Amino acid sequence: MTSSVETGDRPQIWQERLYRVLPFGGLAVGTLLATLAPTPRSLPLTVVLPVVGAAACWVAWFVTLHPDWHDRRGPMAFFYVGLLGFATTLVIASPWYGFFAWVGFVYAFFLPGRWPMAGVTVTAALLGTSQSGGLPSISSHWLVWLVMVLFNLVVAGGVSWFAFVAEREGEKRKRLVAELTDANARLAETVRENEGLHAQLITQAREAGVLDERQRMAREIHDTLAQGLTGIITQLEAAEQSRNRSADWQRHVDNALDLARESLTEARRSVRAVRPEPLETARLPDALAELGGRWSARHGVAASVSTTGTPRPLHPEIEVTLLRAAQEALANVARHAAASRVGLTLSYMSDVVTLDVRDDGSGFDVGGGVEPDRDGGYGLTAMRQRVTRVGGRLAVESEPGTGTAVSASVPALPGAAA
Repeated sequence: MTSSVETGDRPQIWQERLYRVLPFGGLAVGTLLATLAPTPRSLPLTVVLPVVGAAACWVAWFVTLHPDWHDRRGPMAFFYVGLLGFATTLVIASPWYGFFAWVGFVYAFFLPGRWPMAGVTVTAALLGTSQSGGLPSISSHWLVWLVMVLFNLVVAGGVSWFAFVAEREGEKRKRLVAELTDANARLAETVRENEGLHAQLITQAREAGVLDERQRMAREIHDTLAQGLTGIITQLEAAEQSRNRSADWQRHVDNALDLARESLTEARRSVRAVRPEPLETARLPDALAELGGRWSARHGVAASVSTTGTPRPLHPEIEVTLLRAAQEALANVARHAAASRVGLTLSYMSDVVTLDVRDDGSGFDVGGGVEPDRDGGYGLTAMRQRVTRVGGRLAVESEPGTGTAVSASVPALPGAAA
């Protein structure tokens, strides 16, 4: 809050600093030009310079030494009258001091009520006098002087009016922001005093939602992109090894292309939080049978899929969890197990549904019940998170040389009938 306010006030701070410098700059420029290029009707510098010094002291006292007087209408009105007096004297003494008289436009808006426009009018007259070379000396010059004054009045008055309106609107917005900030502070204090627990629960729920979404995306990325890329790499490596066997080479390349298409489709569906495509068009037992058939054809390992109990529609999240668990288990078998056969069993019971995936591969040391991902990957972690997220349990049993058994047990939450 504080930094944003300070950032918003920065242009105003620079504007105030510029206002403090402009009068002295106008005096310096006017004096320089009056010295280097005096006009025929200019007064001697010995007369002009004391007036310049007095004007500088006047500005320094009211503007430089007392910047807090900007918000006090009385002192600023007194200062402005003196400023116009000095500007009038100097413009009559030398038209070049129109550069100093110009600051009358700037400080006119420190006057109260409708007086700013009167200040703008007087300043326009001074600038017209300066631009026409001084006060008219003959009658024909009065028309030129009047045109210059009117021109300055119209242009400067229009610009000043819009600046005045913009400044007033800015002040209104600042007051509104201050009021809203104060109201928000009081409201926040009330919420903290009366609803502290509620606010804490909201914060925890938000953090849990963010964490849950991150975990969901991590699981989906692993189940789609990571598994797909791993399968593609495996197929391309096999294609490299069978380069001299045209039929095998073509089969592995085709498998890699199929995996790429499937992974792209599943990645898009995962980002949109849509169910996997197999579950959109088939029941869970059929989707697992199709998955096992495709996996077996792709890797050349026999895979059998069986179902026990009476299949029934389950909650979509339950079915997605079991399908993803099967995909991850088969992916691990393809990467690590060097198995000759795999069996998937889907068991429907009264209150739970269990998916068992067993292989006769090399197995690994579970290590007292804690099974690290052997490739440092996310596979078993993602599987366990998925199963736990729906209130289920994941068990992994394995020993070196005896194969691996993965069992996911989840609640049999009913879903809509097909």
